[in-house]
Amino acid sequence: MEEQKRSQFSGKIGFVLAAAGSAVGLGNIWRFPYLAAKYGGGSFLLVYIIFVLTIGFTIMITELAIGRKSRLGPTKAYGALDSKWNFVGIIGAIVAFIIFPYYCVIGGWIIKYAWVFISGAGAAAATDTYFTEFAAQPVETVVLQMIFVIATGIIVAFGVQKGIEKVSKIMMPILIVLSIIIAIFVCMQPGAMDGVKYFLLPSLQNFSFQGCLGALGQMFYSLSLAMGIMIAYGSYLPQQESLESSVAQIEIFDTVIALLAGFMIIPAVFVYSGGDPAALGKGVGLMFINLPKVFNTMQFGSIIGALFFVMVLFAALTSTISLLEATVSSACDSFKWSRKKAVIILCVVSIIIGIPSALSFGVLADFQIFGMDFFSFCDFISNSVLMPIGALLTCVFVGYILDTQIIIDEIEGGELHNHPFKRKKIYVVLLKYIAPIAILAILVSSILEGMGVIAF
Repeated sequence: MEEQKRSQFSGKIGFVLAAAGSAVGLGNIWRFPYLAAKYGGGSFLLVYIIFVLTIGFTIMITELAIGRKSRLGPTKAYGALDSKWNFVGIIGAIVAFIIFPYYCVIGGWIIKYAWVFISGAGAAAATDTYFTEFAAQPVETVVLQMIFVIATGIIVAFGVQKGIEKVSKIMMPILIVLSIIIAIFVCMQPGAMDGVKYFLLPSLQNFSFQGCLGALGQMFYSLSLAMGIMIAYGSYLPQQESLESSVAQIEIFDTVIALLAGFMIIPAVFVYSGGDPAALGKGVGLMFINLPKVFNTMQFGSIIGALFFVMVLFAALTSTISLLEATVSSACDSFKWSRKKAVIILCVVSIIIGIPSALSFGVLADFQIFGMDFFSFCDFISNSVLMPIGALLTCVFVGYILDTQIIIDEIEGGELHNHPFKRKKIYVVLLKYIAPIAILAILVSSILEGMGVIAF
């Protein structure tokens, strides 16, 4: 069998870049700036960073330790520690399996917009109806989704070192450089500093419970937690590498990209809107409707728009690579498939499942599940329901069912590789008491929001 001897990252740099690439995705670039603007700019940013350094650190290092301890993908990792709790890892694999197809639909949209700006047609993309007319096209959206799935599959098929790690080492530095260039250019625009101040400076009057919940939810989405990804990547991490320092470096990468996204988008929209944060829009509206309008008003806007969508394309691709890898790892462990067989089967299935999502803004717009189109339902059930449930069960499992010392020993590297766990005491407190309460709050608020009970 191709995967009998488990693949490994060549070292810490490759692992950190791959894991950071998973974390640095569309959540950082379109979701983070929108939430930061909505919930008070600097106030939201401060709360978000606190959550990343505490609860985010706790969940991520736990998932990585479970993966490395078991040397298995998410569907088998928990069972290797306690057979009765194997279902927790299966939930994570299901999350990745649900997200990957519709994420590739968005990836297809990004291909379209990158090409539009590169070809010099950015002004057309700035019109009010451009996106809705494009998204309603059944053939083009499905074909672009297929292209994104296939591109992701080719990279994952090459394996951990020759595929995931190699591509991450190329794309992550490019992504960061492009982000810095765009952020500097945007912040130099007349009036942009008002947006910078709003984004960076906390204000007591802007703190809110809803903002804290928004920061918590964004932290999970941004760090790729409870998706089976960190378990899969942890299973490829060499034993001699320090988990604690690796997680710290991943969090730094993730936060830097989130900050750069804020510098790219919030000041730009402030200039365009005259200082109204609500003009950012949300999700699809921000990325594909409002930002093209902003770029169209800028000097050299077509160039900046092209660079921006190329950067977003890289960010989306690093995320879909990790999502597919989580399911491929699970399939190889569960069904004893070779990597290439798993990639081919899962890509074909993902293309088929992704078609309803691609058509959700056109011919299937009237098809509703609990009042949501297919695309929105997949997003809701994966991000708002299954992810918090999986994270909560992980805390319960490691904190109360499994001997927590087993995970701490793995974090410290065992007898052969001694890496003192500096945050051991606070880790236990966060894992057993604080993180479960916070995750439960996310779960309840997300379900209530999805049901339309609250406006979150």
